[in-house]
Parts: sequence; structure tokens; C-alpha cells
Amino acid sequence: MRAVVFEEFKTFPTIKDVERPKPRAGEVLLKVAGAGACHSDVAIYHDFEAGGPGAVPPPFTLGHENSGWVEELGEGVEGFNVGDAYLVYGPIGCGHCKACSRGQDTYCENAAKMPYLGVGLGRDGGMAEYVSVPARNLVPLGDADPVAAAPLADAALTPYHAIKQALPHLAGGGKYALVIGLGGLGQIAVQILKALTGATVIATDMKEDAMRKAEEAGAVTVPGGEGQAERIREITGGRGVDAAFDFVGVGPTVKTAAASMARLSRLTVVGIAGGTLEWSFFTNPYESVVTNTYWGTIEDLHEVVDMYKAGQIVPEVQRFSMNEALDAYRKLQAGEISGRAVVVPHGS
Repeated sequence: MRAVVFEEFKTFPTIKDVERPKPRAGEVLLKVAGAGACHSDVAIYHDFEAGGPGAVPPPFTLGHENSGWVEELGEGVEGFNVGDAYLVYGPIGCGHCKACSRGQDTYCENAAKMPYLGVGLGRDGGMAEYVSVPARNLVPLGDADPVAAAPLADAALTPYHAIKQALPHLAGGGKYALVIGLGGLGQIAVQILKALTGATVIATDMKEDAMRKAEEAGAVTVPGGEGQAERIREITGGRGVDAAFDFVGVGPTVKTAAASMARLSRLTVVGIAGGTLEWSFFTNPYESVVTNTYWGTIEDLHEVVDMYKAGQIVPEVQRFSMNEALDAYRKLQAGEISGRAVVVPHGS
């Protein structure tokens, strides 16, 4: 079968013929419906270096946002029907520590001892015609379109988890939420916030078309640039926002978010661009929290799928055939993808 393989650090991936996986005990083989191309993939092959933070040793097939149809069951697997559609929860922990027991494999206590971090993260992913995954990691899609659903495994799960943790800060009337960075995750974050809260959602980006899309989803927009934090505070009557979500994570965006916060608020940095923040007792709003989150739990992903089925999350998807998979990554790197690029190995 064909697969998009990451072979060397600082090297663009290639499409190769590889052996079709055989599901092991406790696993399910999926015929891949869709595989999302994510900026995290670009970081894997373009940014990271061997032995550095976040580096996952090659070679392996990319693709951690996956959906597909059941093709074959491994030994001991029951309760799945061939042909049914599922979304794949990407993280894979040890399965027996406290974090994994609550479905939070992202924070596995034994991650350092694991041979991989997840599907498409050290273990062969779904940017291929077939992928084998633990049966435990499958979330049923029913009749929902599995191709459009594929990016939900990260592009919706990640903002959903961050927003879910911040919901106590957005409970009640007169609340404000801030979304910084209106790429794939930020756009879905606006949709999630509008569906789950009554907060006024303020969204900001440097791209006009991205802000227009956020406005269509119900956000009030503020363009990036000088005076950005001041304009955000003006919308809140000078008080600041109750919850902010930075989906970029560079120094200037973290600084803007921090300057926009109200007392008793929560700032969640989701983007992993390495920005830092200087803190002091006299500049930090009293009892405001600065934190970060990584991906989400499998329970969260079940809830994301429920929102998708209910029409509360509508991902913008640009489809590519397997022959065009490398073009999808080139366009992603060049900033030419609107929404999420999804490779469809068995169609277009």
C-alpha cells in the first residue's frame, strides 16, 4: 500500500510502497477514509532535531488525525462490524497508569518508556491506505461523513479540551472569551465557544479572510497589530476577557493575551511555538491563571463527535488524493491551506 513516510529529520516526507499492516491482538485495521495534514506533522519533519524536545525518531508513516472503515479485527476484538466508520483517538499511553485509566493518554505517566507517543507520532499513522489502531481508540461516527470528520481528532479535540477546562470562567452572563489565531483550530474554537457558552467571543488574526470566517461563526473580530490589546479591552468595557485561548503561542501573541485578561480569568496557551511570558505580582491580574493544555481525552473526543453529528462543529476541509498528499504538505507549509487539508487515500 502507499503511505506518506517521515524518514529523516529536516527532510520532506516521501510517498512509498509499504507493507499493509496486520492488526495485532486488541487492534482494528481501518481502511482509511481521511487523514488530516497538520502543522504538527510539519514540525516533526521540518523543525525538530534528533534528541531535541518533541522529536520522535523516524521512520514512520505520518497522520495523527484519522478516520476510516473497519476492515479487519485483531485477536480478541469484538463488538465492531466490518464497514462501520470510526474516528481515531491518536494518543497512545501505557494503558494502566492513572492518567491512561481516565482516558488521558496524552499525560501518560510512563510516556518516557513508551516506544511511541501515538498514531502518527512514532507509530505508523493514517496518511496511508490502511492503519491499525487499538480498538480502545475508536470513536463511532455512525452515518456522519468520515472524511470531513478526520481533522476533529486534533483540530477539534485540542480546542475542545482547552475550552472545557475553562468553562467555569465563562459561566454566567456578561462573559468574554478571546481566541488568538484563526487557523484550523482557532476557527473550530469559535464554533465550540458559541455552542457551549453565552460568552461574547472576540477573535483576532492577521488575515482578513480568517477574521471574516470567524465573524460568520458569531465572533467579534479585532485585527492584529499595534493597539490590539487595547481594542480587545475596549470591547469588554475595560475589564478584560474571562478566558483566552492562544492557538499560536509565539511571544507577541502570548503577550497580547496576557494584556487582555481580567481578574479571576484563565489564559490557556495551546500553540506550541515557544513563546514566553514575563510574570510579576503587580502586572498579573489578581487570581488570573496562565496554563497550557495538550490534545485531550478520549472522553472529550466522544463529545466532539456528538457536537459534529449535531451540526455544532462544521470543519472546513480541503480534500487531496493520495497522489496529491505531498502537495497538501507543501501548501500547508506555504500557508495556502484554508481550514484543514485532508488526504483521501481511496478517492479524491
